[in-house]
Amino acid sequence: MLVVTNERAGRTGADTVGAVLDVLRGGADVELATCRADDDMERVLGRRDGRRLVVVGGDGSLHTALSVLWRRGEAAGCEVALIPLGTGNDFARGTGIPVDDPAAAARVALAGTPRPMDLIVSGRDGVVVNAVHVGAGAEAARRALPLKRRLRVAAFPIGAVLAGFTAKGWRLRVRADGRVVARGRHRVLMAGLSNAPTIAGGTGRLGPDADPADGLADLTVSFAVGPLARAGYALALRRGDHPSRDDVLHVRAREVHITGDAFHVNADGELTGPFTEYSWRVVPAAWRFVAPPV
Repeated sequence: MLVVTNERAGRTGADTVGAVLDVLRGGADVELATCRADDDMERVLGRRDGRRLVVVGGDGSLHTALSVLWRRGEAAGCEVALIPLGTGNDFARGTGIPVDDPAAAARVALAGTPRPMDLIVSGRDGVVVNAVHVGAGAEAARRALPLKRRLRVAAFPIGAVLAGFTAKGWRLRVRADGRVVARGRHRVLMAGLSNAPTIAGGTGRLGPDADPADGLADLTVSFAVGPLARAGYALALRRGDHPSRDDVLHVRAREVHITGDAFHVNADGELTGPFTEYSWRVVPAAWRFVAPPV
């Protein structure tokens, strides 16, 4: 196994990583590599040599690893396991990886079953493993970013509150599989694609029924821009019943294209932008994830 840690991930302290390595070394030959800068992952994965990759970190660390594997053309042939030691760990939550027991997650990395998983790929050669969203969700993540190291998961709802007071909505034109689902005449609070159910450390169920192995993304477009509507949408998002709201459109799609007012993009917690145009497509069975045995 090639075990990759990220010094900037939320909970990758020496004691915790050491306990994980003890479990892994009990069942496999292990090489440990630590990423300290953005370009370290490319160098580390260059010496993987067909071994199972164990990512120790959160959604951002998994996102970075899959970005490099996809760019190298190696995603489909690489078995990827995850020890969720990040801040949000949403992909782990959605796929049954223990998020509060690193040793148990390490046992899954040893004995789990590699399963084909979808990847959401952007027209700008980026990838999305868990979820991507624009609008208030991305603005909330941008506000939460400086708070994450100190407040961890608690930074997400604080960021959402700050964004809720300042974001007025965006005029966006959204197409799903070629069909226009938002024309840009009404402001959009947020639009997001889900490959797995939750975002923001489980505090939001953006794609309550999303399945990362079904070849489709769950698209949510919220028009809840008024103060009371925003509050209602936020509560519904926490419960995962927002698709039933009259001011929410929720469909499943393989390709999504967004144009309009300048917006930031939050892909697996990684922020980019602003952009006025962006597109995504689902690539079915693009990579192999080591999931808990059925």
